[in-house]
Amino acid sequence: CPPPPARHLCRPCHNREKAKGLGKYICQRCHLVIDEQPLMFRSDAYHPDHFNCTHCGKELTAEARELKGELYCLPCHDKMGVPICGACRRPIEGRVVNALGKQWHVEHFVCAKCEKPFLGHRHYEKKGLAYCETHYNQLFGDVCYNCSHVIEGDVVSALNKAWCVSCFSCSTCNSKLTLKNKFVEFDMKPVCKRCYEKFPLELKKRLKKLSELTSRKAQPKAADLNSA
Repeated sequence: CPPPPARHLCRPCHNREKAKGLGKYICQRCHLVIDEQPLMFRSDAYHPDHFNCTHCGKELTAEARELKGELYCLPCHDKMGVPICGACRRPIEGRVVNALGKQWHVEHFVCAKCEKPFLGHRHYEKKGLAYCETHYNQLFGDVCYNCSHVIEGDVVSALNKAWCVSCFSCSTCNSKLTLKNKFVEFDMKPVCKRCYEKFPLELKKRLKKLSELTSRKAQPKAADLNSA
């Protein structure tokens, strides 16, 4: 078979094809292949030396930082006191999450296992990484609902949660509880029978009704209000 006819390309298109073959970027200003680390500005790649620091005028490198549409060298940017996200290494102009000794964009502070953002929900730290409660439990063991520490000894399983033996207590009077004690659930926490009896009658009626509805959904047979 005869070889395919040669394609005639303009210089920018030729450079683009060359960069694609080399796995490199094309500078959006001069349209040449970028051999060194590119400067990413507004999602496009450039040769760093095409830009100067907005503050000091120094020629930039790939370490430049973008802030409010302007580029700054690293020293000038650091003097401005703008926090840098520990994930994307970009400036944080809005809400900042302080965790793991770093600062993060809210949407970039995620579980190391499922990569879902915490968005203000509780996280658990292990060896410099953050995990949601589900994956922390799967990987490292039960976490106490009260003190947020991994439970190393016996586990109290109640109200669909795990507790340290020493942390499982009445949320109203702080008296220690065991699974043998009578208690009710209030605001997702245990309340001893003595404190429950002091609740207003109307509140107790609502709690009893809610408990009965929950028990019917969980089990065909009605469960005692005071059982765990």
